[in-house]
Amino acid sequence: MTTIEYANVSYLFDRITGQILPEEMVNTIRNFIVTENLYMSATREIVTKLENLNSEFKSSHARNPIHSIHSRVKTPMRIVNKLQKRGLEISVDSARYNLTDIAGVRVICPYIDDIYLVANMLLSQDDIKLIRTSDYIKNPKANGYRSLHHIVTVPVFLSTKVEIVNVEIQIRTIAMDFWASLEHELAYKLSDSKEESVFNELKGCANEIAEIDKRMQHLFNITINQNNQKDL
Repeated sequence: MTTIEYANVSYLFDRITGQILPEEMVNTIRNFIVTENLYMSATREIVTKLENLNSEFKSSHARNPIHSIHSRVKTPMRIVNKLQKRGLEISVDSARYNLTDIAGVRVICPYIDDIYLVANMLLSQDDIKLIRTSDYIKNPKANGYRSLHHIVTVPVFLSTKVEIVNVEIQIRTIAMDFWASLEHELAYKLSDSKEESVFNELKGCANEIAEIDKRMQHLFNITINQNNQKDL
């Protein structure tokens, strides 16, 4: 992920202030760029914590509960579009107050139990504060989507102050991510005439994948139990 340096883009606005764009609008754009960097820093904080937990777990338990980690930050344009759709004020303060998914981290785990293991390990850290949980594994969405979502806050230490920033964390298995990635792509290609049939087919696939996830978890549990008995 590329960090946008404020100094490298500020020159773009020097000659257009008061001529092409009103000064107030230019200042708003500048503030959004600064805020984007803040949220990028927040994702780095979360990713580093997760990487450390994964590494430590590997050392003590000889396996990784995390398969991969991905992060993203909404661009200023996407933030503005979302505020507009909700009829909210277009400002940095409005975005930070009303939007909890500006920064996102997606964690992919091998097994279902790993999802809750990773979530508990992260939330046990003193500087991570849980704001809201949506468990779409125990309560899947209507289309079959499954994932564990947490909205948390994390402190970001800047040169002159500390900012508390919201981050959305999605934790799911490899199988759940496989389905979600393809469903997201197909959703944009649905035609009205086929939408209901494709929706039902995708939901059926989600349910089948969920059953496979449970079977893989069961096989893993058997393996663990056998290994524990050998060590006795």
